Amino acid sequence: MIEHRRYVRYQVNRQGWLKLEQATEGLFCQVKDISFKGARIALSAKLPEDTAVRISLRLSEDCSFDAEIWVAWHKVFNGVNHYGIYFNKIRDADKDKIHTFLNKYCFNELKQKWWPDKISKEGGNEDMNDRRIFERFSTRFPARFLSRGSGSEGQAQTLDISAKGMGLETVQELKLRSDVEIWLDLPEKGGPLYARGQVVWSRQQGLNSFHSGVELEKADLMGISRVLRP
Repeated sequence: MIEHRRYVRYQVNRQGWLKLEQATEGLFCQVKDISFKGARIALSAKLPEDTAVRISLRLSEDCSFDAEIWVAWHKVFNGVNHYGIYFNKIRDADKDKIHTFLNKYCFNELKQKWWPDKISKEGGNEDMNDRRIFERFSTRFPARFLSRGSGSEGQAQTLDISAKGMGLETVQELKLRSDVEIWLDLPEKGGPLYARGQVVWSRQQGLNSFHSGVELEKADLMGISRVLRP
């Protein structure tokens, strides 16, 4: 089945557990893939369609969350129901749980897929007319982003960072003035760092390489101290 998505889903292929809000018992399911916007699951039972449904989904012993979902599509293969579910409502804290789950169980594979050993060293943003209050520090950390306007999602790499902004390298263009959510992967520095901001400049650096500047909603001095901590 070919699906035209505006965001990336990450292969999981793990047994999960799903419970409908009004149900007395939960159901075992197979979580095929997942993103911050939805998932593909397989299970023997049928899910309600054409209506918003509240569920609890457990991905692992240390990752479970609640969400309001909408069934986007439904197919039956070999007597098993396969669903594409869209997260109609999900809390930021539960997006963090998904990020932590991916970082723990899937991140090494994802990093090799998206960021091979040779990373483009072009650029930075020295030629930008960019007068900043907070000093920026050149640093490389893998990250994930979610564009709140378009719903696009993907991998990123930091170029530099300050308490009020950061530069990102992505394989897809981030639209000017779009609002984005960002999760920096800091496995040795207390887990992921969440940030939210707006794209203030963006340009193409090469084939499948875009550099963007993100102005954060508020200065995060505590967060930058974590990033720069030796």
